[in-house]
Amino acid sequence: MVLPDISLLQAAIVLAEELHFGRAADRLNMTQPTLSKQIFRLERSVGLRLFEHNHQAAELTPAGQVFIAEAREVVFHAERAIISARAVVDGSTEILNFGKSSYTDPFLVSLLTSIELPLFPSMRIKLWSNYSNVLAQEVAAGTLDVALVTGVPSKGKLSTLEITNDLYYVAMPTGDELAAYKEIRLNQMERRLWVLFGPHTSAHLYNEILAVTSEKEIYPSDILHFTTPDEASGLVREHHGLALLPRTAAWRIARDGITIRPLAEDQLRLVTSLAVRADSKSKLVNEFVKAAGRKLTEAGQRGQSRLPLTG
Repeated sequence: MVLPDISLLQAAIVLAEELHFGRAADRLNMTQPTLSKQIFRLERSVGLRLFEHNHQAAELTPAGQVFIAEAREVVFHAERAIISARAVVDGSTEILNFGKSSYTDPFLVSLLTSIELPLFPSMRIKLWSNYSNVLAQEVAAGTLDVALVTGVPSKGKLSTLEITNDLYYVAMPTGDELAAYKEIRLNQMERRLWVLFGPHTSAHLYNEILAVTSEKEIYPSDILHFTTPDEASGLVREHHGLALLPRTAAWRIARDGITIRPLAEDQLRLVTSLAVRADSKSKLVNEFVKAAGRKLTEAGQRGQSRLPLTG
């Protein structure tokens, strides 16, 4: 079996994230026809249909979902191998692989990546971006050292330090009748079109939203899915929908005819935690977590700790 080129895997991963050939091609700095040809080459080389697609839109097939999850691991290890080897040549052997998602508050990322460790003066922090559920899997597997994850349920292989416990925000057109309220209640969203992040981005949060609304017997007229905040913005405008977003993502699209309000619902919260492997023996990771705990406490960001800080 001939393995596909890494560049083809990277193209497929970006398309799986965007589910739109135009946006994916822009991210990859290539034309849309070139991207289409790369996806065709990849599917031909593996003998599988990975995407159902037309001129612009794309959807992962069941086989494609499994393939992309494994492809991310392949690309991750390839990139990590190169970076680790270069670090040895440069004289820096202490690399901390730090995961975050595109929805993570940039302030938290900046705060934690500014940490310096006296015991590891040559430490370098390498950032990796992915969905929170994938980041949690990578920490549990040992391919990431630490990660900021949101909406990830407790798992036996992970220890977590709760950092923030935030409300969802509802994004809507500025002329929407709900814009007259300072905060939104779930019952006010009854029989409206909901715009939710796709279950592939966080099955746990997606199912939690539907479970809470079902328990309260509150139902939408329909549900549309998005992957990125910009995609949610377009769906809100085009379909006059109500999008549920984390605070940082909501603020990012609160412009050009879109306004946001907090969702006053105690059963739906977004908990962001710092996650490490529960059985990690790494002195570097241990020192980083202790320093993170101190820095977050000083910054007033730290919530209830569930992460044993040893040593």
